Amino acid sequence: MADSPEIRIGDSERAQALDLLGKHFSVGRLTVAEFDERSTRAAAALTRGDLEVLFADLPAPNSDVPDTGQKSRSESMFSDRWREIVVGLTPFVALLLFFAFDSWLWFLLIPAVSIVLYAGRDDDEDDVKKIKKKKNS
Repeated sequence: MADSPEIRIGDSERAQALDLLGKHFSVGRLTVAEFDERSTRAAAALTRGDLEVLFADLPAPNSDVPDTGQKSRSESMFSDRWREIVVGLTPFVALLLFFAFDSWLWFLLIPAVSIVLYAGRDDDEDDVKKIKKKKNS
């Protein structure tokens, strides 16, 4: 009887429905027009049945449906390591600029780029993020 669609709902259930609709919208399962329509109907819902209709064609929140907003593995690796790649290429750029402009000052780019990219960063936080990503994968 507790799962009856005729049971009236309160503000907390409407807020949960709106949050869930926002999550579905953020991963691309709803268009802007669908999100607007369903949000309006969720805000005006009076019973559980009114809310159930809004989610009939959407996967459950804890379902095993892959998240469409996830990056591919190669994109993820690049976004995690872009600083290392830039620092690794900096000596070659400095060498090229040395020969092009005949000035040794270009070699100062090597420590300057490292300082700019890594100054103020706490490597422990990065390690924790990487460990969490590996656990979630």
